[in-house]
Amino acid sequence: MLKKTLAALAIGSALLSAGNVMAADYVVDKAGQHAFVDFKISHLGYSFITGTFKDIDGKFSFDAAKPEDSKIEFNVNTASVFTNNAERDKHISSKDFLNGSKASFVSTSVKSTGKNAAGKDTADVAGNLTILGVTKPIVVKATFLGEGKDPWGGYRAGFEGTTSIKRSDFGKMMDLGPQSDAVELYVTFEGVKAK
Repeated sequence: MLKKTLAALAIGSALLSAGNVMAADYVVDKAGQHAFVDFKISHLGYSFITGTFKDIDGKFSFDAAKPEDSKIEFNVNTASVFTNNAERDKHISSKDFLNGSKASFVSTSVKSTGKNAAGKDTADVAGNLTILGVTKPIVVKATFLGEGKDPWGGYRAGFEGTTSIKRSDFGKMMDLGPQSDAVELYVTFEGVKAK
């Protein structure tokens, strides 16, 4: 009987330990505005316009020991675009470009790629990007920046990533010439662990 009890306790402990290493769920810190989606696009081949989106939300699951099991969903309200010029922002939000739509990214796989020069873990995050109702597969070059407790009693994990897309892949937008088709995207965010 004692042996059976000890065996049951050992199995229970093993199951609890396995549960503890499962990926944790996080919510992107929208309230504290620790999430940014920035873009860079050529202006007629003479200079670059940079901008950001102010209204972002999302969630992800992550376990540093098993990054391949990670998943992420990210949403952007494109009407919140800011390029430091009100008229340009209004035009970008018009039917000529983003039409005040919602954009989203949902991951499909995560592949670890080693470490960068700073010793941070990197990965290729593949997923589906939807803009103007058109969905295309993309790959984000991601870096795990770190995780730990915050001063407010929470637990956070942070990342950054880059990718490049073509405007012409996402429906009909105002043609600005081939030099303005490519858009570079930079994303960085913190997630707060769900309680």
